[in-house]
Amino acid sequence: MSLPAFQTEWEETDNEYQQLQETDKVYKQKLEELTNLQAACSATITKQRKSMKDLRSSLNSCAQQTCRDEKDAKLMEDIQTQIDHKENVFVDMEAYLPKSNGLYLKLVLGNVNVTLLSDQAKFAYKEEYEKFKLYMTMILMFLAITCLFFINFRVTDEIFNFLLVWYYCTLTIRESILRSNGSRIKGWWVIQHYVSTVLSGVMLTWPEGQTYQRFRSQFLAFHIYQNFVQFLQYYYQSGCLYRLRALGERNQMDLTVEGFQSWMWRGLSFLLPFLFFGHLCHLYISATLFRMARDEDCKEWQVYMLALGFFVLFLGNFLTTLRVVHQKLTQKLEEVARKLAQKLD
Repeated sequence: MSLPAFQTEWEETDNEYQQLQETDKVYKQKLEELTNLQAACSATITKQRKSMKDLRSSLNSCAQQTCRDEKDAKLMEDIQTQIDHKENVFVDMEAYLPKSNGLYLKLVLGNVNVTLLSDQAKFAYKEEYEKFKLYMTMILMFLAITCLFFINFRVTDEIFNFLLVWYYCTLTIRESILRSNGSRIKGWWVIQHYVSTVLSGVMLTWPEGQTYQRFRSQFLAFHIYQNFVQFLQYYYQSGCLYRLRALGERNQMDLTVEGFQSWMWRGLSFLLPFLFFGHLCHLYISATLFRMARDEDCKEWQVYMLALGFFVLFLGNFLTTLRVVHQKLTQKLEEVARKLAQKLD
């Protein structure tokens, strides 16, 4: 390269460097402004929440007064509705603001900020979570089939059990991050992954022996069925969420979860029997383990722990699914009765 050409290229590179410095300066200014805006929004939301709490208390005091006309009652009802709406808006606002981690994330990650500040980043993380679940379901199903039908070595069993522990631990962490970013998964569908983590850890520590070998085939067969059902659930729930989001009825951060929730009601006739059969499998495994625990040859504490854990999973999954089904059937019957009453009128 000749000296003039080299000098020209150097000047172009130096100009780009100068522009980069200016861009970096603007970026840092905007970042500081963003931090200040986040702090201001968080402080205002906290203040507004306190005001809303005081207003709600005052409104309840007014509602207890016996002397009020229909106009006053309508006014108080409107104010109550607006307070509830604003509290929901605060939740949506906080989904885009840094917040303190919950106890579990503090123990695992410390005080690292896990809030994603754009819809694109939130949705990308959610999609990665869904793919992670799908891929791990396929891997675990393959390993369970291999251990049950082809390889009967303790080493491969330990690899499978260790992978289960890692999988459920990772799920709990990822779900906690998703909930910090606006996902509405809650209740039992969160707790069951913590229970499953503990059970997988107990299974990992169960020493080799006659009792372990008696339970091994049943345990692996159950996981094959469970992963098959989760595979069906993934595609069914993904289709449900896609339709509901297209209609604007669901939040973009809603997840496909291991269980049955109210938003999955549409076209469920084929999936519900698989779910209930899986719940009954939890009960059968728990009963089997309790029977094994009563044997004189059984000395392992893991048998009692697993029996109790599988029974907890049965109760949580079965009762939660049954409650949602009852709730949706009741709503459907009420809707039919209302339409019938409108026709009669």
